[in-house]
Amino acid sequence: MPKIHSRAATEIGQRVRAARQELGISLEDLGELSEINWTTIGKIERGASSPTVESLIRIATALEIDPGAFLTGITADMYRERLHQLTARDLINARLEQDRAAERDRARRPAE
Repeated sequence: MPKIHSRAATEIGQRVRAARQELGISLEDLGELSEINWTTIGKIERGASSPTVESLIRIATALEIDPGAFLTGITADMYRERLHQLTARDLINARLEQDRAAERDRARRPAE
């Protein structure tokens, strides 16, 4: 059984395969049109390989669809386990809170 890269890779691959099959073209045809080896496209379709942005754009261009169609709804949680669930907003809020705490500490100190 082939190794699955991630849930995201599986979902993207299914979308690529569906778009290719809807047009009735082979892996070899898509490989030729996208200038990507057809075996690489096969790995992408099976979810065994996570495609690069360049590959997705080349494939989407060959299929005449928006590359975003492959990525809609894909989240970081669909890839390997994340070490934390923080976002940029969380980081900014934490820094603002640190700044406020530091300001409160400075206000409590007697003037020198």
